[in-house]
Amino acid sequence: MKALYRIAFYLILICLPLATLAQKTKSKAQLEKEKKENLNRIKEANRILKQTKQQKEVSIGQLNAIKEKITVQKGVIQNISREIDNIEADVKQTAGKTKSLEKELQQLKEEYAHMVYAASKTANSYNKLMFLFASDSFNQFVMRLRYLQQYSEARKKQVDQINEMQGKLNQQLNVLESKKQQQKSLLNKQVAESQNLQSLKQQQDSVITRLSQQESSLKKEVAERQQAVKKLDKLIADIVREEIARAARAAREAGNKTSGSPNKVTLTPEAALISSSFAGNKGRLAWPVERGFISQKFGRHNHPVLAGVVVENRGVDIQTAQGSAARAIFEGKVLTVATVPGMNNIVMIQHGEYFTVYAKLKTVSVQPGQTVKLKDTIGTVYTDSDGTTELQFQIWKNSSNMNPETWIMKK
Repeated sequence: MKALYRIAFYLILICLPLATLAQKTKSKAQLEKEKKENLNRIKEANRILKQTKQQKEVSIGQLNAIKEKITVQKGVIQNISREIDNIEADVKQTAGKTKSLEKELQQLKEEYAHMVYAASKTANSYNKLMFLFASDSFNQFVMRLRYLQQYSEARKKQVDQINEMQGKLNQQLNVLESKKQQQKSLLNKQVAESQNLQSLKQQQDSVITRLSQQESSLKKEVAERQQAVKKLDKLIADIVREEIARAARAAREAGNKTSGSPNKVTLTPEAALISSSFAGNKGRLAWPVERGFISQKFGRHNHPVLAGVVVENRGVDIQTAQGSAARAIFEGKVLTVATVPGMNNIVMIQHGEYFTVYAKLKTVSVQPGQTVKLKDTIGTVYTDSDGTTELQFQIWKNSSNMNPETWIMKK
């Protein structure tokens, strides 16, 4: 009976960690996904950095590529830290199971020793016969005979249990050793990746130092960009205002008595559906380029090199590889194709009461009035004299400027 309780306890011991294991497996799968994403981001950043390094002079684009690598490298190290935490939890869990199995095995061996000792007292055939023939009745004789048979079988089962438990214990010891080796390997990898991070930071400091020596030219670039931004802002504002007025006129001509708001586009049922769908996909919209990284965020922030200089971004700058295609992030209608000095070619697409703007294009492959679908190519991104290929991307709701990072999917 004791042996049966021990088997039941062992089964419970094995089954208890299953829920935790399932949760951990999911965590490991997520870590593997993040690891692949980081590797892809590093690969892309290396490609972009290589293109910016083809020029003799350092550039803001080169600095941005190094910063992206630093950001990803930090993610790699965090990923390894989480892997180490998982391995440590596995090691503790496996060590606990191993200790319990060792205890169970010892108890089984002690019980078997007691059984062997008890059996040794009636080991010879004469004692067994005396035990059987001392029965008071035939039924008692049969019961005693059955007891001796069961006792013999119990001893055999006990041996089998000991062998099975020993096998399980050896297996757990192997697993424990394997996990300890994994832990050691990850710790070594973490040290190596930390050294890589330190090297990247030194590269960043070197580039910033060299860029600081070009203060006058950098200030000129900032001034030129701000002028280009103002011109682009004016163009967008004019186009949105014209579209609001046009939609209102069309609604009146169609007999719609609702005059609509002077600050909002009057939507047809079809346009309202697109607008609602666009809004419903906030945070899940496609990127305007297949690969790349955000090199300058939305809003006001300090210049990466010039002290005391604040720059403002109406959208986000996305740095990508030379020759990359710009693509529509959602279905819509091409509202405008224009050229703005400092921003090159621009395309503006309407999605109901939402507008997306794609600036710094080298070529344009769409026309005003054309309907585009999700990820349709609208042109190629311009590469400047420094070797930096960068798209300026904006999102507007009527005449209000939006932060694109909250709309496009996370990378």
